[in-house]
Formats: sequence, structure tokens, C-alpha cells
Amino acid sequence: MKTFCGRANPATGALDWVEESEEYDYHQEIARSCYADMLHDHDRNEKYYQGIRAAVSRVKARGEKVIVLDIGTGTGLLSMMAVTAGADYCYAVEVFKPMADAAFRIVKKNGFSDKIKIINKHSTEVTVGIDGDMETRANVLVTELFDTELIGEGALPSYEHAHLNLVQAGCEAVPHRATVYAQLVESEQLWSWAQLQPMEVDGRKLLPPPAVSHCAGAHSVCDIQLSQVPPHRFTPLGPLCTMFSVDFSKPVSSAPQSHSSSFPAQSSGRAQVVLSWWDIDMDPSGSIVCSMAPSWTYPDPQSAPWRDHWMQSVYFLPVERRVAEGEELSLTVSHDDYSLWYSLQPDSEAPPCRPCCVCQAHLVWTRTRFGELNDRQRTQSYVRALRSVIKPDSVCLGVSDGSLLPIFAHMLGAKKVFSLENSGMLKQVIEQVRVPITKISVLIGEPYFSTSLLPWHSLYFWYCRTALVRLLAPNATILPCSATLCMVAVEFQDLWRIRAPCGTCEGFDVGPMDEMVQQSLDFRESHEAEPQPLWEYPCRALTQPRAVMTFDFLQCVPEQPIRCQGSLPFTRYGLLFWSEFYFSYRPVSKLSLSPSQSTARGACEWSLHRKQGVYFFRSPWESSGDGRASVSYSFTFEPSIGDIKMDFTVASQ
Repeated sequence: MKTFCGRANPATGALDWVEESEEYDYHQEIARSCYADMLHDHDRNEKYYQGIRAAVSRVKARGEKVIVLDIGTGTGLLSMMAVTAGADYCYAVEVFKPMADAAFRIVKKNGFSDKIKIINKHSTEVTVGIDGDMETRANVLVTELFDTELIGEGALPSYEHAHLNLVQAGCEAVPHRATVYAQLVESEQLWSWAQLQPMEVDGRKLLPPPAVSHCAGAHSVCDIQLSQVPPHRFTPLGPLCTMFSVDFSKPVSSAPQSHSSSFPAQSSGRAQVVLSWWDIDMDPSGSIVCSMAPSWTYPDPQSAPWRDHWMQSVYFLPVERRVAEGEELSLTVSHDDYSLWYSLQPDSEAPPCRPCCVCQAHLVWTRTRFGELNDRQRTQSYVRALRSVIKPDSVCLGVSDGSLLPIFAHMLGAKKVFSLENSGMLKQVIEQVRVPITKISVLIGEPYFSTSLLPWHSLYFWYCRTALVRLLAPNATILPCSATLCMVAVEFQDLWRIRAPCGTCEGFDVGPMDEMVQQSLDFRESHEAEPQPLWEYPCRALTQPRAVMTFDFLQCVPEQPIRCQGSLPFTRYGLLFWSEFYFSYRPVSKLSLSPSQSTARGACEWSLHRKQGVYFFRSPWESSGDGRASVSYSFTFEPSIGDIKMDFTVASQ
């Protein structure tokens, strides 16, 4: 059976539904998963192993056989740990069939097939009894059902069902409990992702619409690598609060609940944002703890474990509120069975319902898009560029998604301003133009489009400019007038873990997992770049940044492909791509929409607003001698599809 998958089409600015083979969907799931990251997370694995050993020992000390239920077994790693620790039998449940098959092969390869049964079902479908999936209820419950928000993968309903149907009363649980922490802060950087801020254009204030300013916004969590938000970027207004704990060894409820923590404000400021993370105690005594706290909470930040499968959470309060030092505050967290939300209110008030966007801006603009629109330096760059070309008789047309540039053009004195917001509207307008109209003298774009995932997807602006050619005056100004695709070879500090093969993990051979991931990457993904927000993932440049391709927006999109080839030296990991857009042919008049700074052979600093393109090589390349290798590359821009095809050949020197 075929499956339809959405793929961004840079030539149309739309999301095309492309027919793929029946294998494509799960290959994507595997290739883009965090399985490798989890296997490389030694801190997580070690803490689980310690907790499992302790739980098995406690059950054996009671003179009982140890029957383990492992929900969400993945590779089967935790089940193999349990058997190695002395468990008599283990039921390993995994709903994702390709992963269940891999777990079966891994368990067999490590010689545990007689002690571990792989059950390819959702845990709520598992049966117990003589003819069931499990012969008897388990007395040790091992799970890894957590996400950055703790409960977002359905942990609470799964635990609730397991205690009712699959495990014995008083069972041992690994982890034993989870605790959620939160801190109320003021942060201009983070708050800029939640609300549109006032802007200044030529001395005039542009205020956000009241409906947007008063909207509670989207309730969904913002999960980021909070370690990359340094403490000087926010001001704590209260202490780190323990919000609530869940004891997994006892019956768990998935019913909605609220928990509050009261404290005096430790400084005056604007209550805007809640930083949150959690930890898990692997044993009842709390002596084995796996913490998700950001690195700046550690005495030695370098000692903090890095992980991408569990990060930290940022929540935005429904409304900004000024607080005074010493003022008594009550921070409330509410949750349903899958998500959390925070509010700041007196204990006497009933907890608010989950925030819901009513202004629609939070539905059409991503959080990073809010940040981009609120970037004062970026706004002024555009205002300067527009000011240099806008005249009293200018007729301007803006082509971008949710852009404020047409408003800027109006404020700068343009005679007429039009705005096209998406490809459907663009097509409709062009088709309706049957008679001569006033020619467009200034075509402007950021360019930003909601379907633009990779740097070159914003070339949709070029296709818009081409489609509008008969509406443009002969000497029309095009802003931006050109774009350059740039790249640099880098060494990642940690991000390489999400693609690197594991081999052995805590003494167990997980080779079949590596093979499955590589097969899925070979299906297509290993030949493509992928978007990553690199401000969250430190890296070091290994080469000078170089321009790969230049696109001239003063001309229409060519019919023939644009090709580029060359070679560069590098040591390992991969390549980064970004786009730079030019307002004129003067080098100083440009807007680099992705990297804010890139220092060759040094640390790279990246924009908070856009994702960069990352091409991962199969494995870290380390050749003989000085450990260097070279890569030959060939890039082809295909005008018919608006995408770039890449081909690389890596050779040791």
C-alpha cells in the first residue's frame, strides 16, 4: 500500500503530498528518531542499570521470582539489563513494529531469547493469563515513556493501565518517581517568542493589535536546549520550585490535576516565562538520580550530561504581570494526561483552563517567527533598505508569509502597497489580472514562508518574482536582489551523537539497531540535509565559510539547472548550510538570515530565528596520519522543483 507524505515544494511555496512506498513512513520515523542519542546517553543508561539492579535485588530479598514488565522497550536494552541483574523473566512491550523486530534481533544476538519475550503491541492491549501475552502479572515495572515535558508521550495513561491490569500491587518501579521543577523568570529573549512587541519605524510606533497582545497564546510546550540560554539572558523572580511528583510504584491517575508553589518574589520585574525540567529517582531512597537540569545549574557546567531526547521546557504565562520584590506569588502548574501549562495567581482562585489562541497569530506564526519579527536589529536593516528605495509614487508588493514589510513600506510613504501571503493567493491574483494595472515599482520580501524548512526553500521568493514579471515596471526594484547559499565544514560538540552508530551499549551488542538506522537513512535521508536550530548545538568551524551558489533575483528563474562543484578539507561530522540575502550588490548591504556570526576555525554563533541545513556524513571520518580527509561535492539546483540535490564523495588523504 502506498502512503502520502508532505514535502515542502520550494517552487510553489506549498506542502505537496507525494506518494511514497509503503516503507517510507517508518523509514522516516527511524531515520529521524533519537534512538542513537538515547543509546549514547551514558548517564541515562548507567542510572537505569543501577536502578534495575537495586529493584531486582529487593524483590529477590523477599524470596520472590522476578518478573519484569518493560513498557516501550525500544532496543530491548533495559530488558537485557534486568535479566543480567538476575530477573527470572522479562516481558518487553514495543508498539512500533520495526523497532520490535530490531529488539527481537538484538535480544537474540545477545543470548537472552529464553528470558525475554518481545510483545509487539501497545501496553494497553497486552493481555495476562494462560493464553495471554503475559502468563502472570509482573512485580517489577521498567519504563522509558518520557519526553521533554515528562508526560507528553502518554506516560500517565500507560502507567494507570499497567497498575490496573499488568503489574502486582506494591510492585517495584524503575524509575521509582519523577519530580517536576519550575522557575519564574523575566526574559526579553524568551518572551519575544510569545508576543509581538512594539516596533519603531522612522520615529513612529507600530503597536501590535490588541487581540494579539491580549491573547494567551498557544499552550504547547517550547522544548529547547536551555543550557544554551545563559543565565544573563533571564532574571529569576523566584526560587526553583518543586511543583509535583509522581510515584510510579503506586497506582497512577491520568485525571487533570493542578499543583501550586508559593514564594515571595526575590526581585522586581515582569513575570513572563516559566523554565521547567524534571528528574527521576531510580530507587525509593532517591540515591540514584537522573536529572534533566540545564548545565548552568551544575557546579561544573562541563560535567552536565548532554542529551537531545530529553531537553528542558519553556512555558509562557498567558499574560505578562509586573511583580514587586517581596510580593507573595503563587505559581500553579496544571496538566491533563498529555501536557502541562502554568499560571500565576492567588491560591484561592481556581486554576485556569488550558490556554488557547484566539487571535490566530499564534497559530500561523511559530515561536521563532515571533522572535524574528521582534528582532529590532533585523527590523532596522529592512527599514534602511526600504527607505533607500521607497518614493512618494512607489507602488509596492510584498511577497512573504505573515510579513510586516508591506506595513513598513506604507509607513515610509509608498503610494500604494499590496501584500500576497501564500501561493494560493498569488495564483488567484495573477489569474484575475486581465487588464493593465499600475505597474509594481518595488517588490519586497523577507523572504519567509511557512513551508521553508531548509535555507534554499526561501527561494520561493524567486519563483514569485518570476510569476509576477508582467506586473513589474521595467526598472522595478527587487528586494532582496540576490541570495547566496553558503556552507562550512564543522565539528559538533554533541549533535553528532544523534547520527553516530553505537556498536555496544553498556556491554550489550546493539549492532542490529545501527544497521536498521543506516538502512533507513540510505532509503533517502542520508542523501539530504536536515534542518537543525544550531544555536542550541555548539559547533566549531573547520574550514573558511564559502559561497556555494548565487541566485540573481533581478532575473527570472532560469530554465536550466545551476551546478556547482568543488572540494574542501575537513576532519569529521558534517557540513552546515545557510542563506544570505542581499539588498543591493554592495557587500555591506545584506541580511544573513541564518548565521549571526561564523568564525573560521572557531566557535560558530547562529541566529535564534531560523534553522540551518545540516548534512551528516555516515560516521565521523578519521583517517591515518593527521586524521584529515577531503570531500568532493557537487550541488545541482533544479529549477523545475526548486530544490538542491547534493552529492558527496569522501576520501582519505
